[in-house]
Amino acid sequence: MSVAVVKTPRASVREGREKSIFDAARSVFAEFGFKGATTAEIARRAGIPKANLHYYFATKEALYRHVTAEVLTDWLSAASSFDEKDDSAEAIAAYIGAKMDLARADPLGSRIWANEILRGAPVIGDFLETTLANWLSSREAIVRRWIDQGKLVAMEPRYFFYMIWASTQHYADFEGQMMALNGGKPLSDEQFEVAKIQVIETLLRGVMP
Repeated sequence: MSVAVVKTPRASVREGREKSIFDAARSVFAEFGFKGATTAEIARRAGIPKANLHYYFATKEALYRHVTAEVLTDWLSAASSFDEKDDSAEAIAAYIGAKMDLARADPLGSRIWANEILRGAPVIGDFLETTLANWLSSREAIVRRWIDQGKLVAMEPRYFFYMIWASTQHYADFEGQMMALNGGKPLSDEQFEVAKIQVIETLLRGVMP
């Protein structure tokens, strides 16, 4: 027998305030980077006093790490198809498609990550050296198994992942460039679907026997 969880007004207010902070933080960090962002500006965009923001996050770094951790978690979850599908082509296609969809749904998260990496990852270096490194090792092992089984051509798996990341995150990080080349307009849903199919098919052709 399931028990319904009833949220108190206080809990609902807290969730609403945290969402406002996260949304504002993503906007400010994407625009100014970690160094240029201020908690005063984040609080202003969130519509709360600066003291209230620091009630939830004591420092700018704590908030920044929370935002970047969420981005990384979403990206890593996109590769769940590697565990769920035995067919290598289906698994890789699903992963690339999920990464493309994330780029379209959360371009700010991708830009925050890109800005941090361009700066040498001074704040989230530990994420790269532990969480991301461990994840990549586990995905590489699956790809190597597919190679041994003759399902994929011989290659260095991590370089293939780098190629996927570069191809998919381009649609978030370089949105302005694409708009300039698309008559000043963002890609329509139809254009994006064509792009997604082309990225999937092009990358797959390079690794299928």
